[in-house]
Amino acid sequence: MEVENQLNSSSSWDGYVDWRGKPASRTKHGGMRATFFVLVVEVMENLAYLANASNLVLYLTQHMHFLPSESANSVTNFMGTAFLLALVGGILSDAFFTTYYIYLISAVIEFLGLVILTVQAHSGSLQPPNCDQSKPDQMPCQHVDGSKAALLYLGLYLVALGVGGIKGSLPAHGAEQLDGTTPHGRKQRSTFFNYFVFSLACGALIAVTLVVWIEDNKGWQWGFGISTLAILLSIPVFLCGSSCYRNKIPLGSPLTTICKVLVASVLNSCTISRSSNNSIASIAIISSPSQFTENTKLPSSLDSPSPSESLVFLNRALEIEYPQTLKCTVQQVEEVKVVIKILPIFACTIVLNCCLAQLSTFSVQQAATMDTSIGTLKVPPSSLPVFPVVFIIVLAPLYDHVIVPYARRLTKSETGISHLQRIGVGLVLSVVAMAVAASVEIKRKRVVNESAGSVDSGEPLPVTFLWIAFQYLFLGSADLFTLAGLLEFFFTEAPLSMRSLATSLSFASLAMGYYLSTVIVSLVNGVTGGPKHKAWLSGSSLNEFELEKFYWLMCALSALNFVHYVFWAKKYKYRSTT
Repeated sequence: MEVENQLNSSSSWDGYVDWRGKPASRTKHGGMRATFFVLVVEVMENLAYLANASNLVLYLTQHMHFLPSESANSVTNFMGTAFLLALVGGILSDAFFTTYYIYLISAVIEFLGLVILTVQAHSGSLQPPNCDQSKPDQMPCQHVDGSKAALLYLGLYLVALGVGGIKGSLPAHGAEQLDGTTPHGRKQRSTFFNYFVFSLACGALIAVTLVVWIEDNKGWQWGFGISTLAILLSIPVFLCGSSCYRNKIPLGSPLTTICKVLVASVLNSCTISRSSNNSIASIAIISSPSQFTENTKLPSSLDSPSPSESLVFLNRALEIEYPQTLKCTVQQVEEVKVVIKILPIFACTIVLNCCLAQLSTFSVQQAATMDTSIGTLKVPPSSLPVFPVVFIIVLAPLYDHVIVPYARRLTKSETGISHLQRIGVGLVLSVVAMAVAASVEIKRKRVVNESAGSVDSGEPLPVTFLWIAFQYLFLGSADLFTLAGLLEFFFTEAPLSMRSLATSLSFASLAMGYYLSTVIVSLVNGVTGGPKHKAWLSGSSLNEFELEKFYWLMCALSALNFVHYVFWAKKYKYRSTT
């Protein structure tokens, strides 16, 4: 019987099942073949999402008659909500459902939201009346309101809910297909995260070129329609890989473990302290469910019967005896310590993502005032992200197949370039990007002052929009280094029972960045505005803004944020073999 159990254990993945709920086989499930379906699905999903998000600021301004600052805040709130809801997808994947089912449910929700937006864009009766803001005798445009606004926001936030669920489940689902117990498997996992960002870029390339051109020239109903079709087709593509997937068995809510340890620590600190050694020795070390998952090599702190010396205040959770529901194991305490230790790294990426939010708002509006012609080709302003996207498509394979192997030979380490080093490069590039953005805006404003006639007539400024491409290029490069590094860092460092939640932190950082962008815009206007002078980011058109000052402010904040990051990165100690 013991021999038979050993054979069964060696032929199946512990803690994983197939889509039917049966034990996952090592020979049939997982591997790079399974990740192929995930990568293709991500191309389609990101196409569906970004096709609208990249151009949404113009849709809200031109068709729903939002003011420029209102449309910018609405877009950042929408995108921030979508990425923040990734935490919900991650929690549900870890606690109750598998990443397999969370993806399917989320894709259906996003599909329903896009159907609503397509119907509204197609029907003029569901939009405010058309108007031309450039005509001086034109009545003020009617802002979307009432049931029309309710329909708009219902569609947008159903899409946000679906996108959040997908971002919280799909990256972890792909990474779970690869064996983290071997160096080869860990290298494959690193390759997967690089190509996951590559897939994001491929979907974005189609979105910001073909779909945006269709939206601007054929109508928004066609753009929304293409997005609807893309997310619908992603479902059967994902299902085609069902026979290959291994799905991690949910182990209960990670939030329950985190809250239990924190509450037990606080409660026990309020009681009369006893001898720490006697208390810990008296506790029966009960195995955590995560011990029955993939046999990843655990760090000594999680394997040890005694707690580590870091974050010692959490060790008080081991001393509590009543109530029974708050009794904690050493492994649970150590897992919560890991989560707390990665939070400063997470926080340091929020300002970077606040800078990235400008790509979807003010940068698009800047380009819309400039000459967007390249020869005889007229490029839609919302297609500007094509520059960083193409760069990512070229750099991601180059990074994985050339730079990383060379770094591995040079450093004699498995990763070559550490996760934290990669994130740091992205943060430096964000500082450069904001300085470039401020310089380009100064040049654009100079042309505005020299071309008053063109501005008044509504004609494009006699300056090429390719100047804006520089800030896109640097921010796109920053996104490549930071997002792939964060995804792999969080997945690798997180406890086995919290991997989906930890991976979703990468997208939650994006959400916080978008929300922070909204807050900063409001604060800047509140602080700089007054009875005797206009706020930096106020006016009926972008030419009345003092956008260059806002970009310099973001540059300074990014530089301070990098210093903050270096402090925490130097203190961080990797907990596992990567």
